[in-house]
Amino acid sequence: MNGGLEVAKTKQQHRKGIIPGWGLTMGFTLTYLSLIVLIPLSVIFLKASTLSWEQFWQIVTTDRVAVSLRLSFVSSFIAAAINLVFGLLLTWVLVKYDFPGKRIIDGLIDLPFALPTAVAGISLTAVYAPTGVIGQYLDRFGIEAVYTPLGVVIALTFIGLPFVVRSIQPILHDLDQQYEEAAAVLGANRWQTFWKVILPSLVPAMFTGFSLAFARALGEYGSVVFISGNMPMKTEIAPLLIVTKLEQYDYEGATAIAAIVLIISFFLLFLINYLQWRTSRKYFIH
Repeated sequence: MNGGLEVAKTKQQHRKGIIPGWGLTMGFTLTYLSLIVLIPLSVIFLKASTLSWEQFWQIVTTDRVAVSLRLSFVSSFIAAAINLVFGLLLTWVLVKYDFPGKRIIDGLIDLPFALPTAVAGISLTAVYAPTGVIGQYLDRFGIEAVYTPLGVVIALTFIGLPFVVRSIQPILHDLDQQYEEAAAVLGANRWQTFWKVILPSLVPAMFTGFSLAFARALGEYGSVVFISGNMPMKTEIAPLLIVTKLEQYDYEGATAIAAIVLIISFFLLFLINYLQWRTSRKYFIH
């Protein structure tokens, strides 16, 4: 009897001790999250609420704002999609093959994390200019990369690649080799093994990498400023337009644009995460 009580007491103490200082740590967590994320975002919506619906609608539906929003979201989506394809290929090479310089390449992937965005923008502009290392070859085919929407996509692709690679890499690395061997024994070729066995395990991580790269691209400013040229109605992205409004002391206009970007971003990220959940659930059930 006493032994049973001691065991129950030990289990209860163990459950309480899983997270030491639960109340204190949870309080710090919520405080930190509120100060860094929730309160700043709430202030944007509170500031936007001071505008009437007619004023808000008039600001966000002007041609200049509409073009900048379209450029930001379309370019971010294209850049994230490019990174999803080539990031998966790069991750496959890094995980499945051994070759000289592998660690160097693996380390270079994180360079966009450490490199200041302004430096990245200047470097990309120099490389893709008509006289640049890559731009001179594009110029022969009549392709202009600098001061065009293509330049925006290039910059956003550059800063988003690490998110895709680092999301997929640990999952692919930990994937049991026995599944591929079993598929080969059952007569599956390499493409069937990849499509039916490997890819389903990577889909949730691919969604995660895509959403992270997409979200990062939406808020990018520094690397795009130089290569895009910041031409209104052509290469002006939404973050740049917000900064321009602030420099003109048009706080209402900047807040309205920021609010609409947040609303659309939340909706798209929610949709991406919902698709990720549905896909994960589908593969888990099957």
